[in-house]
Amino acid sequence: MLGSRKKCNTSKIDTLIGADTEIQGDLHFNGGLHVDGRMRGNVIAEGAAVLMLSENGHIEGDVRVPGIVLNGTVIGDVYASERVELAAKARVTGNVYYNLIEMAMGAEVNGKLVHHAADQDMPVATDEPEVIEPADGNAVIASNS
Repeated sequence: MLGSRKKCNTSKIDTLIGADTEIQGDLHFNGGLHVDGRMRGNVIAEGAAVLMLSENGHIEGDVRVPGIVLNGTVIGDVYASERVELAAKARVTGNVYYNLIEMAMGAEVNGKLVHHAADQDMPVATDEPEVIEPADGNAVIASNS
């Protein structure tokens, strides 16, 4: 669209989680990861990596990957130190921390979009509940887990 913009290298997939697969627990990986199935746990890249979540893919947990292409559902915070692409069927219930973002019409983020420059460290997830104080003065406690 905008021409000379750098795209995530999505041509090399090292790991595939199939549509009939469900994983429980944290996943640490390098390289390319394509998720068609369901995951309950955090997804963490160990170095340069790309995550592709298909429209049938579902992750319940935080995602910490430099390059992310989402077209499925994430329930948790998303941390992309390089680039995040939210395709038309992407659904994120949580905050999205990004350096560069591309969002297609139809994508949903139910949380905050927080920009972080490439030279800044991504925030660290906490287990402390977030206190949200609406205008009516009644505080609401939201769990970060």
